[in-house]
Amino acid sequence: MAALRSVAPGLGRSLLGPGGPREAAAAAAGRRGVRALRRSPVRVLPPRKERDAAAEGQQGPRERPASPPPPAVERSSAGPGLWYEKAAPGDRRLGKVVTIAKSKKFRDHHGKVLLEGHRLIKDALEAGAVLQTLFFSTVGHLKELPEAELKRANLVKVKFEDIKSWSDLVTPQGLIGIFSKPNHAKMSYPAAQLTSSLPLLLICDNIRDPGNLGTILRSAAGAGCEKVLLTKGCVDPWEPKVLRAGMGAHFRLPIVANLDWESVPSNLPAGVRVCVADNKDPGAQVSVPRGAGGAGSAPGNPKAPVKSKPRAAPEREDEEGAADVCVPELAAQYYYENWTQTPVAVVIGGETHGLSPDALHLAASTGGKRLVIPVVPGVDSLNSAIAAGIVLFEGKRQLLWRHKQEDERQKFPVVG
Repeated sequence: MAALRSVAPGLGRSLLGPGGPREAAAAAAGRRGVRALRRSPVRVLPPRKERDAAAEGQQGPRERPASPPPPAVERSSAGPGLWYEKAAPGDRRLGKVVTIAKSKKFRDHHGKVLLEGHRLIKDALEAGAVLQTLFFSTVGHLKELPEAELKRANLVKVKFEDIKSWSDLVTPQGLIGIFSKPNHAKMSYPAAQLTSSLPLLLICDNIRDPGNLGTILRSAAGAGCEKVLLTKGCVDPWEPKVLRAGMGAHFRLPIVANLDWESVPSNLPAGVRVCVADNKDPGAQVSVPRGAGGAGSAPGNPKAPVKSKPRAAPEREDEEGAADVCVPELAAQYYYENWTQTPVAVVIGGETHGLSPDALHLAASTGGKRLVIPVVPGVDSLNSAIAAGIVLFEGKRQLLWRHKQEDERQKFPVVG
């Protein structure tokens, strides 16, 4: 026992003390783990998606779970063979279509235009325009449109609030249609318009204001113009603001847009005379440089117009110092004097850039003249849309009077 007691204290100290065998073994294991980490490279795992794809490749293709079928579209009938669908809550088709259809780039690339309102859509359908999608708020709107054309289109019923939020009109009518961009060569214009058509054409030169262009097109349709040509630099005639101001004129007479001046003569009838509406005093012997000569009027000067022959004006420099192009001078006369001896075309220039030298050259090559609307001295030139209306309806008056005179001569020939 004495020997055991003498050994026990040392044994307890060796097992429980800080330098015991357990602590020594743990420290040794830790050092070995650190050395192992230093020697072993770290394994970098790929993302989980790549690991799953690799595992699927090793296991071979396996069937994916079938995606749930799309929700059934609720369809309703608006008459025999006339079906429409109801837009579900959160349906964004209307907003998406309206947004992209208002872009000229989209209209040119996809060949689609947006028409809004009952009258405009009805005129388009009756003229043969192709309707692709019609958004409407009440079924009653469908009964006011040609049924045969509606059956070939996609009809979508939406809430009036949705149409109102995307409409440009102050008082929306609840109708928005997406049409294929009309081709004037394939349109069927109203018979009344064709029978009232006159050998009178309109050429728009740098008309960039949408409201002005729409009003000009409306005046051209009302005057019975045979055709309207739009040169490059004019606003797109299918822009929503132009369509609203045109009040259906787009579907009453041919409109040929985006023409360069080299292709304008090929779109005119043979023997046509081209006149220009200018703002120069008919008594002034001044050439018209680039950017001058807006569509409209001249200060009132009662003296007779100068019957000068067209001749080339010398080159001159504009305000920026760049040499201007040589433009011809044209004989000028007041708009109410006779200028419709032959089929005639009238060029209307924009208020900002005015008549281009190309327009003046074309007029000179056909023996055309400058048509001047006299106004009170000190008054600026007239708005281009107002000037177009004045000149076009004066041309209509002269043509109708000439036709009447010819009819009377045929009925009562002069015996000599």
